[in-house]
Amino acid sequence: MNLFKDFDFGQLDSPDFKEDSVREVLILPILDALGYKPKGPNQIFRSRTLKHPFVKISSTEREVRITPDYLMESQGKPFWVLDAKAPGQEIKSGTNPEQVYSYAIHPDIRATYYALCNGREFVVFQVNQKEPVLAFHLQDMESYWTKLVEFLGPSGLREATLLAAPAPGGFDYMARKLPTEITFVKRQDASRHYGVHGYFTKQAWNIVQDYIRNFTQPGDLVLDPFGGSGVTLVEALMVGRAAIHVDINPHSTFLVENLLSPVNLSALSEAYDAVREVFIKNAPKTKDQIKIALRKYPYPKGCKLPSNSDVDFVEQLFSPMHLAQLAYLKNLIMGVRDRQIRGVLLLMFSGALNKLNLTYHASLGRSAGRGDSAIFKYYRYRIAPKPGVLDVISVMNSRFRKVMKAKREIAPIITSQILKNARIVKGDAADLSWIPTESIDYIYTDPPYGAKIPYLDLSVMWNSWLGLKVTKSDLESEIIEGGELKKSKGRYFDLLSKSISEMGRVLKFDRWMSFVFAHDEPAYWHAIINAAEAAGFEYIGVTKQDTDKTTFKKRQNPFTTLQGTLIINFKKVRNPKSIIKVALGAKVSDIITETIESTIAENNGATIEQINDRLVISGLEMGFLDVLAKEYKNIAQILQAEFDYDSTCEKYHIRKERKFKAQIALNVRVRYFILSYLRKMELRGEQPTFDDIVLNIMPLLKNGDTPEHQTILNVLEAIAERTHHGRWKIKEVNQNVLNL
Repeated sequence: MNLFKDFDFGQLDSPDFKEDSVREVLILPILDALGYKPKGPNQIFRSRTLKHPFVKISSTEREVRITPDYLMESQGKPFWVLDAKAPGQEIKSGTNPEQVYSYAIHPDIRATYYALCNGREFVVFQVNQKEPVLAFHLQDMESYWTKLVEFLGPSGLREATLLAAPAPGGFDYMARKLPTEITFVKRQDASRHYGVHGYFTKQAWNIVQDYIRNFTQPGDLVLDPFGGSGVTLVEALMVGRAAIHVDINPHSTFLVENLLSPVNLSALSEAYDAVREVFIKNAPKTKDQIKIALRKYPYPKGCKLPSNSDVDFVEQLFSPMHLAQLAYLKNLIMGVRDRQIRGVLLLMFSGALNKLNLTYHASLGRSAGRGDSAIFKYYRYRIAPKPGVLDVISVMNSRFRKVMKAKREIAPIITSQILKNARIVKGDAADLSWIPTESIDYIYTDPPYGAKIPYLDLSVMWNSWLGLKVTKSDLESEIIEGGELKKSKGRYFDLLSKSISEMGRVLKFDRWMSFVFAHDEPAYWHAIINAAEAAGFEYIGVTKQDTDKTTFKKRQNPFTTLQGTLIINFKKVRNPKSIIKVALGAKVSDIITETIESTIAENNGATIEQINDRLVISGLEMGFLDVLAKEYKNIAQILQAEFDYDSTCEKYHIRKERKFKAQIALNVRVRYFILSYLRKMELRGEQPTFDDIVLNIMPLLKNGDTPEHQTILNVLEAIAERTHHGRWKIKEVNQNVLNL
């Protein structure tokens, strides 16, 4: 029963979506689907007023009234009660379940069950048990519908459900369809990820959550061996899965642990107020006070920065005043006795460092706090020409508000009990020996993209202030290209391959891995595919995924820098098929040129992302990725050499002095695009109609003669065969090795 497939659960984050919205939008459809109606033997009673059986107001002996939101009768007898709560309220424990329990045991009701729903979760209790008998996220309603009917359905529906044979196979992992591109990318509407602490890369939480929901069922174990800021782990827990977060950077595990650590928010607020009050009173401001503070309070001394930094040591990233004040502030925080509260305060402190160092500059025409740091902008410690000078406690106040908001958002769902399903580990993605073989249900991961970001090098400032140790072994094991150790591309490929091999070992058979990647060199894609096939993975398909965030490097180099990613999806199966090279009947170099030109023709000019994505996807699905990797080192170089770039629309075009270059016979061009389209549909488990085929390939054939429908049909009949209802699939005989 997929009641809410069209409902955007992001609405629950809006302050306008309150308890009454939960009632009308979410609860009523559930009750209706269960078979409860306003009238009849299985009746709903709304807001039925009851006399409180135990309490009276003594001065007047006036009776106290209690009112459950819903009372459900089955065959004319009270069966269960339900209360709605606002999305931010706790419903598994505390005063809310106790309140609804009092309704259920009322002498006029004596219900068997009581339930609560806050829009995110639905929880069912039996009156004689303290722990819930059923608890699930509404987005997982389909997986729990049968159980819900067993507990709360009217007698007729309940008996029919219990007698019915279970659905064959239950959740079918092998039959999962690939997600399509998510066009509405959410970032800033989730406080748990946006605003708590900057990090070098963050996947959009709603994309990660959608992939987890698609490939797993509640209770499954999700792994991210390149955990970063923890989006995979957090979103897995948010939707009722267990999760393992691994990252070689100790700053990563520090962030995730303290984001999720359960604390009393009132006690946290009191601790911060106490620290702030003492800081404001005693913070060093004069030259003499600054000198005394720098002698008295510890701060990073002699911590070497990467060689491409503008200064040599961490302490040189700060003005003397900020250095002294931060040292004093950290000293105050370290004096907080409660370990978990101290950790959360250090999380705020760490987040504030980004705006209080000399690489930070305020944006022109905006407030001083609205700027950015060169560490995230240029991926190096570059001193700003005019560093922004911000007040330490003002920045900390902002951190405090954002962390508190994130904690409030997380607390109702990721409770202490739920955290038992999480494991946060500082470790090496190429050595997961501590994870049992075939124990993981799904892997979603976003590894480093070659030489783009040296994470450990760039984390020196934070790790040194927090006292987090990075060993020489960590640096040697980090899966990047370049960096301070100047790792070669071959070394990067070797380490990445080992990590993919480990992922293949720990993943269960018939389960999925989603591998997020972006690079403009085909060799990197080829290395990933080779490593995955060697580890026992079968390539299933790729989804292109744009982002809503344009990076600084993209703004500086729009014609060479990629924005967005491709998400490559693999299955671990016992007899994996390798990517089959298809006989195209043309030189691969001509096919590559044809692909670029057809992309330009289809889009009336194409961005580097559109061209790169089409080449990589076609190379994967048609089996010429290896040739692409050998002969074309950099796609941007090809485009700059052979095509014109229009900076106004950031698109490549065919050069004005020449027509389309590709000289491929029409029937070969049609054959290539039909094969490419049918292969993509085959990987998605779909069979298109003739109309589908024509509509999808005609835009790709603009750069030359346009074929008649009969020409397309003739080519189609030669390479494919009809199935049921006029649909088509590739003939087995055509899945040959590519003729080069």
